[in-house]
Amino acid sequence: MARLHDKVAIVTGAGQGVGRGVALAMAGEGARVAVVGRTLAKCEAVAAEIGERGGRAFALECDVESRADVDAMVAAVAAEFGRIDIVVNNAQALVYKSVRKITEADMESMWQSGPMGTLRVMQATFDQLRATKGVVVNMGSGSSILPQPAMSGYAMAKEAIRVLTRTTALEWGRYGIRVNAICPLAETPGWEFFKGETPGSEEQVLATIPLGRMGDCELDIGRAAVYLASDDAAYVTGTTLMVDGGFNYLR
Repeated sequence: MARLHDKVAIVTGAGQGVGRGVALAMAGEGARVAVVGRTLAKCEAVAAEIGERGGRAFALECDVESRADVDAMVAAVAAEFGRIDIVVNNAQALVYKSVRKITEADMESMWQSGPMGTLRVMQATFDQLRATKGVVVNMGSGSSILPQPAMSGYAMAKEAIRVLTRTTALEWGRYGIRVNAICPLAETPGWEFFKGETPGSEEQVLATIPLGRMGDCELDIGRAAVYLASDDAAYVTGTTLMVDGGFNYLR
């Protein structure tokens, strides 16, 4: 039997990149998936892709910067599928700017979409997760562990998510809810943008990855999220899983 048979998963930021990969991987393991994001057309395309593979999914437009949007999204998922077992918080705005040039508006966007968006979704799904003894998987970033130029705001937001992950695991363990984080490194639209902005960066980065390649959003990152969401990780909570080919390590 598939590891996530009949489970219900919400994946935010699921219209592309890592979110899309996680949604596909979870659907492939039997989960019914709510494909959530700000751009409905992208989410509908991913939901259709899941359907073509024989899975079940539906798309929802939701801006995690809005409490009203989040509450409406969670209510819609519960109404559609009757329960919520898994929440993957992947939504995150990204601005590449140096410390000298980054603006307060840039910082606010990354803060509200990342740590605050993650908090909103976790709070809104708590009752459902308590009922199902569910699982939360939050997306961090190695950039908060090994800082990179022009990524100060993003790194700050992602490290806040990891702190929130650990604290929530401590508080929600009594309810049987597990909360973990993944720090991924994969072929994403953000990576493509970074390569375009910094010529020669691809060769430099690949040379520092022990496995010699960028991760695949579905096969590498998605399957790691499946592991954390499954009973295989029933005794794992409050931790960060580095899924980056050895590029980084927790210090």
